[in-house]
Amino acid sequence: MDQETLIILRNFSTIIELVSAILGTIFYSKYKNSVLKFFLFYLWFIVLLEISGYIIVEYRLVENNAWLFNLFYLISFTFLFYLYSAIVKNKKKKRIIQFSSILYLLIFVINGFFENYLTSSQTIPFIVASALLIVAIIFYFVGILSTEKVLHAKKNLLFWISIGFLLFYAGSIPFRIALNYYANIGGFNELFSINYLLIIVLNICFIIGFIWSDKKQSY
Repeated sequence: MDQETLIILRNFSTIIELVSAILGTIFYSKYKNSVLKFFLFYLWFIVLLEISGYIIVEYRLVENNAWLFNLFYLISFTFLFYLYSAIVKNKKKKRIIQFSSILYLLIFVINGFFENYLTSSQTIPFIVASALLIVAIIFYFVGILSTEKVLHAKKNLLFWISIGFLLFYAGSIPFRIALNYYANIGGFNELFSINYLLIIVLNICFIIGFIWSDKKQSY
């Protein structure tokens, strides 16, 4: 894939993130009284991060912006573990999700002794957190399958959010693993095109949820 196509994908992924945040704001009344009320801040945080990352690289304010994305994933995973621990009703599964959050934070801190937070993307913490988050999302899906909520799942905003995160992080794990391999042989364009496509799919799921979900959300 040529550089021009990659730039188009990158720009489109940023635009769709912005659209997702805007629609999240427009339809905020749907979920403002649920635990998802904090999700809107998460969406705008992503937009702010993308803009900041672009400015930093474009104007060469710093040589490396890895620290910015390390900080993002630290906040992001912590928030998502909190979200699913608040939603999952089964006490045992809830404790597993809470333990997953603590485990991720410990691994994140320990990994700092091996990978510089300022210059290197934290690969191992990302992979571990992604796998644990997928488990948490599966807990959510199993929970609604055993209730009548499954009959109205497509009208549930959290259902679409969870579909998006499941697809994104399931695809991001091999992306992160392959990143180290491609660093030695080249081929970054093809690899990052997959990452941008995952971002696009993720936000399309969010957008479907905002538009299609019921006016009032309950979990």
